[in-house]
Amino acid sequence: MEPTKKKIKVSEPSLDTVFKLPFAEQEAFFKNKLNIPTARWDDLWKAQHSKGFMVAGAYKAELLADFRDAVEKAINEGTTLEDFRKDFDSTVEKNGWNYNGNRNWRSALIYSTNISTSYAAGRWAQLTDPEQLQVLPYLTYKHGDSRVPRPAHLAWDGITLPADDPWWQTHYAPNGWGCTCRVYGSTRSEYVKAQKKGLGEAPPSPIDEKTGEPAGIDKGWGYNVGEAAATQTHKILEGVIARLPEDIAAKLRKEMKGLNA
Repeated sequence: MEPTKKKIKVSEPSLDTVFKLPFAEQEAFFKNKLNIPTARWDDLWKAQHSKGFMVAGAYKAELLADFRDAVEKAINEGTTLEDFRKDFDSTVEKNGWNYNGNRNWRSALIYSTNISTSYAAGRWAQLTDPEQLQVLPYLTYKHGDSRVPRPAHLAWDGITLPADDPWWQTHYAPNGWGCTCRVYGSTRSEYVKAQKKGLGEAPPSPIDEKTGEPAGIDKGWGYNVGEAAATQTHKILEGVIARLPEDIAAKLRKEMKGLNA
């Protein structure tokens, strides 16, 4: 998923330092995605991103496949943004792609979005594993220490709630473009400490009329990517696939059957 250029500032160095090492659940999440050709960043919406891989404006199959290979390499090998940019440049040149925005902004956007969401989905799988929940039945929100903190995200730092609290359905990080906030498992004693600090209850979540999301969350980010990956099937993409040319749609449906076999 990607917005228009005017709606995001990506903090480039953060992802290289925050999301360092890939792990099995993260790799599995991305591997299970279906390549979906799109024209705009919101052609896939919220939970659909848990099952579909897209790059806004990448409509040709070969172009999208090359970008997928580059992203998968970045996830599986833990490569840096600068390494990814080399693959970005070669993909653009090979396919003759004319994209919106400048090279650094666009490459950082593709890299950061896919690294952060795949990491978050993988971590959710770990955090909600039944054996893990026996030891760490609570989750704690941790601000990503951005150079320019988002007030709402900073205010959520330290909030500790049961793992099944409804608040995590919309506020499980990342909560926007370039967001590097994270969520950790916590013990009962840590929850009690958070309660004493006034951080043991979900804060009010009024809806921002401009975004349609809880205040502090970017448009299109008010969902839990990990929960969506665990509970949704690729059928969530059927509406999107139906809007594509029949030859492309037929191929995607065939690939979908293989992923769900």
